[in-house]
Amino acid sequence: MKIQQSGIFSRRVKKLHPAEKQSLDDAIRAIVENPKIGQVKTGDLASVQVYKFKHKTQQYLLAYRFSEDGLILTLLALGTHENFYRDLKQQ
Repeated sequence: MKIQQSGIFSRRVKKLHPAEKQSLDDAIRAIVENPKIGQVKTGDLASVQVYKFKHKTQQYLLAYRFSEDGLILTLLALGTHENFYRDLKQQ
């Protein structure tokens, strides 16, 4: 499986601390092992799935999309709940 990053996602990851990056890596591994682990969105975000994970006490949301053939995982956005979906719609 090939994993791609959107520009917004990669810029956000650069700002994370090493411990947060480790939690993110664990979340990505969980998605790769079980692609249906995230919640499927409806409406404007119909093709997007969101996986929620925690680092210490902070909850993060990770938006991703699989290609139609299921071979490419595109990581779209990462952030806390505040304004996450609004920013995701603007992408």
